Amino acid sequence: MYQEPFFIRVIDLKQYVYCPRILYFHTVLPDIRPLTYKMEAGIAAHQQAERREKRRLLRTYGLQSGERAFNVPLLDADLGLSGEIDMVITTPNLCIPVDYKASQKVGPHFKLQLMAYGRLLEMNMQQPSLPITHGFLYMIPLRKAVKVAFTSHLRRKLDQALTTIKTIVTQQAMPAPTNQNGRCVNCEFRRFCNDTL
Repeated sequence: MYQEPFFIRVIDLKQYVYCPRILYFHTVLPDIRPLTYKMEAGIAAHQQAERREKRRLLRTYGLQSGERAFNVPLLDADLGLSGEIDMVITTPNLCIPVDYKASQKVGPHFKLQLMAYGRLLEMNMQQPSLPITHGFLYMIPLRKAVKVAFTSHLRRKLDQALTTIKTIVTQQAMPAPTNQNGRCVNCEFRRFCNDTL
């Protein structure tokens, strides 16, 4: 029997780092996910940021010039990874992913997500000679771009996360909850985790 290949979405990486249970509910039980006010507000903030970005100079990213592409879909079967990056800036010498965040803090889950977009860009580049050494998290409330270097350490963390996520999904094994209980307070899946709080 033919089975469609499974692709991890880049957003699943962010959820996995924040709380592995959220990843589990998204991938193993996807039909139970409620849409929250926070999610709707995040979508609206992304749309506003994109409209502003089209008028903004690239100095925010330390560049004088470059071409911008918005909402770029990316997919790589070898990685088993897919996603849509908010913006890609291309110059004659660089290719830079930019991910908008409706947050005031740069967390490790955001950095890993951005690294995944960088890896997907590397695999999908029409000009493979362009280096993808870093990306930016654009913090919408602060109107500030934060540079994230794609270090070997961050690349290893991505590989480890992808391996663990594939195991969770293929074995449908519920992982332990996050050890930061404060994250559970406003979680849309709180009522499914009877062993937390």
